[in-house]
Amino acid sequence: MDLKEKLTNIPAKPGCYLFKDKNGTVIYVGKAGILRNRVRSYFAASRPQHPKLSALVKRIRDIEWIITDSEVEALILENNLIKKYKPRYNIDLKDDKSYPYIRITNEDFPRIFITRKVVRDGSTYFGPYTNVKNVRYALLTLKKIFPVRSCIHALKPDIVKAKKIDLCLDYYINKCKGPCQGRQSLEEYDGMIRKIKHFLKGKTNELSQELRAEMNLLSENLKYEEAARVRDKIEALENYRNAQKVVQTDYKDRDFMGMAKEDDDACVAIFKIREGKIVGRMHFYMSRVEWESEKNILQSFLNRYYDDTDDIPREIFLPLEIGETDTYEKWLSEKTRARVTLHTPLIGEKKRLMNLCVKNANYLLQDLKLQKLKKQDYLAHSVLALQRDLRLEKTPKRIECFDISNIQVKDPVASMVSFYNGKPKKSEYRKYKIQTKDTPDDFAMMREVLLRRYSRLLREKKDFPDLIVVDGGKGQLSSAVAILKKLGVENQPIIGLAKRLEEIFFTGLSDAQMIHKTSSALKLLQQVRDEAHRFAVTFHRDRRKKRTITSELDKIEGIGDKRRYYLLKTFGSVKKIKETTVEDLQVKGKLPKNIARKVHKYFH
Repeated sequence: MDLKEKLTNIPAKPGCYLFKDKNGTVIYVGKAGILRNRVRSYFAASRPQHPKLSALVKRIRDIEWIITDSEVEALILENNLIKKYKPRYNIDLKDDKSYPYIRITNEDFPRIFITRKVVRDGSTYFGPYTNVKNVRYALLTLKKIFPVRSCIHALKPDIVKAKKIDLCLDYYINKCKGPCQGRQSLEEYDGMIRKIKHFLKGKTNELSQELRAEMNLLSENLKYEEAARVRDKIEALENYRNAQKVVQTDYKDRDFMGMAKEDDDACVAIFKIREGKIVGRMHFYMSRVEWESEKNILQSFLNRYYDDTDDIPREIFLPLEIGETDTYEKWLSEKTRARVTLHTPLIGEKKRLMNLCVKNANYLLQDLKLQKLKKQDYLAHSVLALQRDLRLEKTPKRIECFDISNIQVKDPVASMVSFYNGKPKKSEYRKYKIQTKDTPDDFAMMREVLLRRYSRLLREKKDFPDLIVVDGGKGQLSSAVAILKKLGVENQPIIGLAKRLEEIFFTGLSDAQMIHKTSSALKLLQQVRDEAHRFAVTFHRDRRKKRTITSELDKIEGIGDKRRYYLLKTFGSVKKIKETTVEDLQVKGKLPKNIARKVHKYFH
């Protein structure tokens, strides 16, 4: 059955779809409430096609689908299929197995330990945690409070009854109650595990009250040594609680998620609030997101994160509406067997906390970018995107951009800015005073600047940039190309960038080309162009300011740079100097009598 025939046979039911390439490899997995509508939309001519979607559709050679009974089942199935196939065109979340979890095993007398491997055998997992130090501190506090066993023996009822396992040191230092020899019943141990789960979920108020009641009862019964041990447990618990910041006074359990996206990377930061306190701060990085909407990124993260954790609060706050809210709420409610709701805060304390969460995500994403830049062989994603969108043979690692500033005709100047690997390199910036033209002929000015710049590079035998950008349209580009030909420079990548519609002009093409408005390549070109414009305007403003301030005083014989500077500093402006008497010019301005008279005579 060919692709067109399959498209006509897709059912109008909820489920998941899998796109495959010519080799049968799954390259994309998606879910839909109505499979027929969603899958056909990829091939609709009217659908706007960004580069990632165009590349995906071109590679599709086969389609499979799996029907489910509901959208919730489709949601769960999609996540499992993405984990199984790791499709190239799906958003990529850093593998959760690299993050640590706290595992409570599914066995008689469960063990508790840190692991990076999730085994679906009925064990309970808390996490993932992105800070190993916090995990170890939580586990250390837990073991100070609860005498949970640390041995690796399988404590089956027959083994416990036969007392085949010797007591270890933990028993004699009161860190274990000896379940291996039946000295602690399964019911008592399970009760302790229940309290541990509450502790790991951040519900420490109830646990603190239980421990205080136990300590008071032991004290009343004159069991002071045991009461002292419980007191030490309470102290360890209080120290753990005091390390957590109180942010809300209603003592509810909530997760706040903030997100930041830049180029092909995204970061989601999570504040875990339990009983009104922040008990954990986590962050996760995602890649292959450049062409994805923030809504899709957040949906993808929710799928992956909450599928792998049992710690799901009753309220989850998100920075934006994700759509399909009912489906996600139903899935999470079924998973946790309690009502779970999704919210987007707009005002008040919750909005303030959400803004803080988003700030954290932005900071962490910039930190990731910085770490990447430190790698010597790292190429910024925007630079690679520019190579792709402009179809350049060589990666445009070094870019030079020119801009002309000739406001009001006077003092025409030009600027050249240099970007290296997507970042400005200010040591390579250059300023030019236009010499050949004093009339508003931008084309002639552009020819002069490029001639001066690249004839010098040729004389000094220095390398040319990987890409030259001129601020302007077809005329500016033609002027630049003519100069390069005059210098004998061939095969030099050069483009013109027109500001009005962000049109890009190439040599040899009469019509302007466009880059998708969400592409990081266009954002890089805009940044380069705007920086060149800023640098040129600043230089032009400085020249104009210097000319208007000093021109009057420069015409007076005997007034040099030092006297001009002192007069302006003393009197404040040329206007006030004009209004000053000869005597004040001598006394306050410290001018000789004959020079003071010349200044006064000039203005009067």
